[in-house]
Amino acid sequence: MTANEYRTGPPGRPAAQIPWLSYRFTRRDAVAAGFYVLFLLVLSFAPGLVMPVLVLLVPDPVAAAYVLNLAFYGVAGLLAFLAARPYVVREAKILATRPVLSLSLIPVGVIAMLIVTMIGALLSGQVETAVNQEAVEGFVGSVSPWLVVPLLVVLAPFVEEYIFRHLLIGKLSRYWNLWGCCILSVLLFASIHIVGKESLSLPVLMPYLAMGATLVGIYVWAGNNFMLSYGVHAAKNLLGVILIYSVPPELLQQ
Repeated sequence: MTANEYRTGPPGRPAAQIPWLSYRFTRRDAVAAGFYVLFLLVLSFAPGLVMPVLVLLVPDPVAAAYVLNLAFYGVAGLLAFLAARPYVVREAKILATRPVLSLSLIPVGVIAMLIVTMIGALLSGQVETAVNQEAVEGFVGSVSPWLVVPLLVVLAPFVEEYIFRHLLIGKLSRYWNLWGCCILSVLLFASIHIVGKESLSLPVLMPYLAMGATLVGIYVWAGNNFMLSYGVHAAKNLLGVILIYSVPPELLQQ
């Protein structure tokens, strides 16, 4: 299947079944993106405005962190879905025209992401574990997988693919150079995972740069189909969750 088939559907399929959609920004996009950016800035630079109040309601710090993240991604996910629903439906239909190929691309994408990360590590030197990654590993290890999967595998990847692929590439590229949008998507995607937590450095950024670059490549190759990049993103997060629960903590710390 070519990227063009993903964009328009396979030959012989009536165009009316996979309608063309405008990639103009809408008010719903503005609301969804505005909520995401505002809440992210508060969590990154002024957590003292939220956490003390939340801890009063939920005394357990781990439970409080889970409730906060679930509320954030739950609202952001709902706003993103309402804004992107026509695209979600259309892109899911396009993927469904070649279900075996579409499903096989998900593990291929995850493997490609791991390979790109290893190549990046070799080029940049020793990769450092980001504070954000250490926090996620500690958080995941303290919460039931039945609670973690909906948050880290379902909601968070959807919101991030909507923001960093659908908006920053799919829609922004109507007004700006495509490659500039791709670079912006990769850089912002990597930066938001460490902003407000530690200084920007290549060893810390590299895993997120590799992940962002792979997702951008998949998204663009598939004709701006962020449901495919969402599937790869979700699968990568699921793999990480499985490893954290499967590998003994003492091995992860070595």
